Parts: sequence; structure tokens; C-alpha cells
Amino acid sequence: MSRRRIVLASNNAAKLREMSTLLHGSAWGLVAQGELGVGAADEPHLTFIENALAKARHASALTEMAALADDSGICVDALNGAPGVSSARFAGDSANDQSNNAELLRRLAGVTGRQAHYTCVLVAVRTAGDAEPLIVDARWDGEIAQAPRGHGGFGYDPLFYLPDLGVTAAELDPAHKNRISHRGLALRALAKKMVDWR
Repeated sequence: MSRRRIVLASNNAAKLREMSTLLHGSAWGLVAQGELGVGAADEPHLTFIENALAKARHASALTEMAALADDSGICVDALNGAPGVSSARFAGDSANDQSNNAELLRRLAGVTGRQAHYTCVLVAVRTAGDAEPLIVDARWDGEIAQAPRGHGGFGYDPLFYLPDLGVTAAELDPAHKNRISHRGLALRALAKKMVDWR
């Protein structure tokens, strides 16, 4: 089966690995936008869906290819849904995973109600002007741990505690994480919609 190429509107290497694994065996093969000389799109919007759509259209416009974009983040009840769409920049414009995790723990110091969820919105467009983009979303519920645990995953995974399993997302093996995570659920739903996508 020949695979159709679709550009991933992200420069996040960990996200590319995770999504390539999830699409393995499908009709679609991901190519990172950076490999095609495409820089990051602006993400000025207040919702995951608007940012994902902006990223997909940006990558498609510059490559003239179908494009897939993900916008995802962690939403903490006690912080009124923050970091939300600002998850990657929670500790500032030059933030990394470690500084973002530290900022989240700082904001939750002394807070006992630590419910949170990851949200993922995926958008696929055939062209930059596609009037009928494919859109799916998924959610993964958990809590924020008191301290980081585990060395797998990325982002807030070391703090994202799963009470039913007794581990953080960073303590899961990748295959297990991909079965139950927000991105795994969303991508499997999108892959079904893309079977007959032209």
C-alpha cells in the first residue's frame, strides 16, 4: 500500500514520534513541516480548535500539501482551565518542559483540589482553503501530582497523575500511553475519518 504524505504542522520532535507511531499502518505518512522549510505558525487564539486550524492552514499554504495540526494542552480546574492553550509557554516565551512544570507546581502550592485534564484537538485540511476540515477532539482526565515522577513522555507528563493506574503519564510505557492518551484517542478517531478522505 502506497502511503500518502501529509505535513505535520509542528516542530515538536516528540509529538512527531508519537503521532507517527499512532499512524503506523494507516494510509498516511507524516512529514514534519521543518523538513519542508516551514516555520512555526502564530497561535494567537484563545481556543485549541482555532489554533489547530491556523497551524494546519499555515503548513498547507506553504507546502501545497494536505496538513495535520494538533493543538493540545493541560487544563487545571483550580486554575480556571489554565495553562490551556498557553501550556507550551506557561513559564514564558522561552519556556521548556522543566520550567513549565515548575511554574505549574508553584501555582498549585497549597492547593488540595488538583483535578486536571489534557485536551487534544486535531485538524486536517486538504488545502489551505479547505472549507470542510476534519476536526476531532479528545480528553484525558487525571490530577496534578505533588512532584514530578517518571522519565517518559513530554510536556506535563511527569506531573499528570492517573489515580486509576497509580502512575503519572511519564511512568507509562509508550504503547500504553498511546492507547489511552488524549492524542491517541483523537488520532484514532481522525484516522477513521481519513479512510475515505480525498
